[in-house]
Amino acid sequence: MLSASDRSATTQRVIAEGAIVAVLIFWWLSARQLPEFVLPGPVSVFWAAASFVTDSGTGYHALVSLGRVAASVAIAMTLALALAAAMRVAPVLEGIIERRILTFLNSFPSVGWAILGVVWFKISTPTVLFIQTAIILPFCLINAIAGFRQIDPDLDELGASLTRNPWRRFFKVTLPLMAPFMVAGLRVAYGICWKIALVSELFGASSGIGYLLMRAETVSNAAMVFACCIVIVAIYGLTDHFLLKPLARRFSVNQGQNV
Repeated sequence: MLSASDRSATTQRVIAEGAIVAVLIFWWLSARQLPEFVLPGPVSVFWAAASFVTDSGTGYHALVSLGRVAASVAIAMTLALALAAAMRVAPVLEGIIERRILTFLNSFPSVGWAILGVVWFKISTPTVLFIQTAIILPFCLINAIAGFRQIDPDLDELGASLTRNPWRRFFKVTLPLMAPFMVAGLRVAYGICWKIALVSELFGASSGIGYLLMRAETVSNAAMVFACCIVIVAIYGLTDHFLLKPLARRFSVNQGQNV
């Protein structure tokens, strides 16, 4: 016999799956009344999305976008750690980094970074990396600063008494204590980076899912436009479920055991 929690979980799952089925049926019925280039049906979109797996050329563009997103997140996290660490080592920099640089990055328009990236780096991969890194950097920096501020002074002092090597102390004590904040920032930055991946590639790339989207728009291939968006959702969902969520659970539970 199912427990109350199991019944609740089953009910939630049935409702969620039922809602998806209802949306697909509504989509299919609506698409029957409209031209394919305006609203393609679910079947057409499915086969277009399947081409990312069955066609090596199309799949290549998805891998390129994934690589750019991963690289941008890694660069942004590294820069955020460096800036937050500099602020911790030299508190006099707090006014510059948090009140000036962070405010500027938080408020600067995303499209502004896109235009500047194209002007400075032309149509290239560095353009896409620059745009994505500039947009997600403030989210990483906020979490890095919060992580440093939440470090227990007693644990920090304990680490200093165990070793005089600052790098060893950083990787063995400071970074594990900051891990929950950095993983939270990683999840946010990764999701936002995928949101802007299409825009950055539309502006500054000749490959990637954004490039496929632009090419589909020029030939009125609405099925591929839908497919590009669905593939991004699928890639993000799989990565978050199998990598980022387990990472978040590990560090939220075991952060004290890593010291």
